[in-house]
Amino acid sequence: MRAFLICCAFIWATFQQSNMQLPIPATEANCCEGDILLLLDSSGSVTNYEFSRFLRFSATLLRVFSLGRGHVRVGLLQVGTESNLAFGLDVHTDQRSLQKALERVQQLQGDTNTENALRDAQQLLRAAGGNVPRILLWLTDGASPGDVGQVMSELKAEGVFVLAVSAVHGNYRLLRDAVSPPSESHLYVVDIDDIEIITEDLRDAIIKIIQANRLQVVNLTPRTATLQWRPLLTATTGYYQLQYYSVRNPAIGSLQYLSGDSISVELTDLVPDTAYTATLLPGPNQRLFNALSVNFSTPSEVLGPTVVSVPDSGPYHIRVEWGPPQVAQVLRYTVEYSAFPSGRVHMLTLQSQQNFSLLTGLVPATQYLVTVSALYAGGKERAMSVRACTKEATAALPALLDLQLSPVPQQDLWQVTWQAHQEHLKGYWLTWEQDKPVDSISKPSALYLPPTTGATHLSHVSPSSRVCMSPVYSSGRGDGICCSAEKPSDWRRTFP
Repeated sequence: MRAFLICCAFIWATFQQSNMQLPIPATEANCCEGDILLLLDSSGSVTNYEFSRFLRFSATLLRVFSLGRGHVRVGLLQVGTESNLAFGLDVHTDQRSLQKALERVQQLQGDTNTENALRDAQQLLRAAGGNVPRILLWLTDGASPGDVGQVMSELKAEGVFVLAVSAVHGNYRLLRDAVSPPSESHLYVVDIDDIEIITEDLRDAIIKIIQANRLQVVNLTPRTATLQWRPLLTATTGYYQLQYYSVRNPAIGSLQYLSGDSISVELTDLVPDTAYTATLLPGPNQRLFNALSVNFSTPSEVLGPTVVSVPDSGPYHIRVEWGPPQVAQVLRYTVEYSAFPSGRVHMLTLQSQQNFSLLTGLVPATQYLVTVSALYAGGKERAMSVRACTKEATAALPALLDLQLSPVPQQDLWQVTWQAHQEHLKGYWLTWEQDKPVDSISKPSALYLPPTTGATHLSHVSPSSRVCMSPVYSSGRGDGICCSAEKPSDWRRTFP
């Protein structure tokens, strides 16, 4: 039995040694340049087993990177009663040295003084210098880390990317607020026994941050593209020269200069369905930096409307809506409707800002064909149709008895009060237009209220907006009342 155990131990040790000597993938070995500081919880709240698993996980995670200045520098700071720098960023320049150092790290025990360790980490990352991305990777069991929010906010404000891995019992809200967005790829909460399953995802998140060529397209539409890069300069040390052009026609492009503190730029007036090349050259010391470049293709422009719906109908009306909004490209919309299959065709012409229309004067219990057409600036026209039925006419339902709209003093609120017949009452429909920025489209908002209510408050009501309310009964909607936001007590009328 003893011989068997010795044999197993020998095989395990041989496997570990061979695992340490696995070749670094060529696709990732020289992919990156940046600083990674591990903040490892070594306090008494972490079990010896969890501590060893964190170290093994770190060794596997980092094994793919080339180390040293011009590549990736790795440091390890331990959290305890007093923090301890196991090794600094400039100590290890090859994987063999780093892997052996991780094997030798001993647990500190003591209290979980994460805030104090973070202050030390902040000083280390500040002293690191250079114009490379900096990452703080926090490995913790999440137990009582203290008030770390302020330090984490300062680190992120200084350009440090904060990522975290927590054993399951951590405070998720605290961890989510601590990491740099997006938390979906920068925060991992996992059982310590299954920590290996996140290795590739976390490594990919790190590579996205510290890739050597950091010029990338982060947002792309048929006519715009947003380019982003890691900072190489400052406002006082230089500028960037950006050139982009169409691959098929290099004459279609532009040359512009950007300040040294720029990290992104939006390219506008692009041509849909076109391949482009963009090149970013830091200056004036151009010989010190390589030009960054990226190729991208704008997608084809999706001409709308692509969605036409009928959210509401009655015996004599149909409300039709469409999208997506394309205010800049559309000159006008045309709505055609007729009783199906052979009724008279009616037509409405609407402005490009409008995405709905109320069709009135219809025949009860009748199917209608509604077609929405968009006329584009280039002369193209796109249309989409939908069928909708009006409801059967029923006996007149009780109308809303009263509706009052009045501003609340010293507040950006309007108080709405009303009265209605209570028999068979199911609730109320309240509609209004919300206040929007000048360059945005004001869209109608709707709210369904239970029958027991008789008052509510509305905020950010658009000037000149109509606030309308209808009672809803078991068999349909009764006539409503509308009030003007400008004249809450002088202007009121019923509507069908």
